[in-house]
Amino acid sequence: MGKGAHSYLDDPRNADVRVWINGELFPRAEAKVSVLDSGFVLGDGVWEGLRVHKGRIAFLDRHLDRLEEGAKALDYDLGLSRQQLTDALYATLEANGMLEGDGVHIRLMTTRGLKATPYQDPRVTISPATIVILPEWKTPDPAVATKGLRLFTVHVRRGYPDIQDQKLNSHSKLNCITACIQATKAGADEALMLDPHGFVATCNSTHFFIVRKGEVWTSTGDYCLGGVTRGVIIELCREAGIPVFEKNFSLTQVYSADEAFTTGTFAGLVPVIEVDGRKISEGRGEMVERLQQLYAARIAAE
Repeated sequence: MGKGAHSYLDDPRNADVRVWINGELFPRAEAKVSVLDSGFVLGDGVWEGLRVHKGRIAFLDRHLDRLEEGAKALDYDLGLSRQQLTDALYATLEANGMLEGDGVHIRLMTTRGLKATPYQDPRVTISPATIVILPEWKTPDPAVATKGLRLFTVHVRRGYPDIQDQKLNSHSKLNCITACIQATKAGADEALMLDPHGFVATCNSTHFFIVRKGEVWTSTGDYCLGGVTRGVIIELCREAGIPVFEKNFSLTQVYSADEAFTTGTFAGLVPVIEVDGRKISEGRGEMVERLQQLYAARIAAE
């Protein structure tokens, strides 16, 4: 199930998971929020995807930093301290028997709360924030990590921050959805998105890197989410003495790259084998394989 970098193996246990909503656990089939919730009405809220490794949530502090910064920027109170959020996450894992082993992914979703009427003004919010913790048994399809992805460059851009700041990991993902639709219609796995100046920015649901002559390049980051995995990969490159650059680069430089890959919390590093019909590499290249190993070691150390 799933597509592209988010392809995963089906697990029947997910039918019985319990979902944490505002302090209570509900069977998955009964887990609901109101039609007047800010997230449903307007996409008004921020969220995080979290990966569990050997019973621990990887890079949790970095994810909670981003979540809290997003809620603060949107001017709403999460209503829970960082420790309370952490306790709720681990209590949900324990309630679902997920503290042993791997293959667990969590969607931590927050919204401004209930509205008195379906209208955008935050002043008609009448409840504390809505917080949902949805855990799943979700193992990435191992074939994707070696076989790789095909990308298609879409017309949908990552825009200026005065229109919709890409640093917000908000529920309002319509630009990413329309990009994904265009890439899918073109027969690709995921969309490659440009910034307003025509330079490469990111993918619709992952971050994008290329490898040229032993160097690792990614975008400046000005027009994409502050990716946790993206940041870890940059750190790993620097620690390992691999030249890494956050810079502007064009599609011409992508098409002539030696390797390319995406990064994300769910699947880690995934090779890109084709962009706009141009062949980049045959599956996983040497640099991608090395970085996958370094990333796996960092996850284990966490």
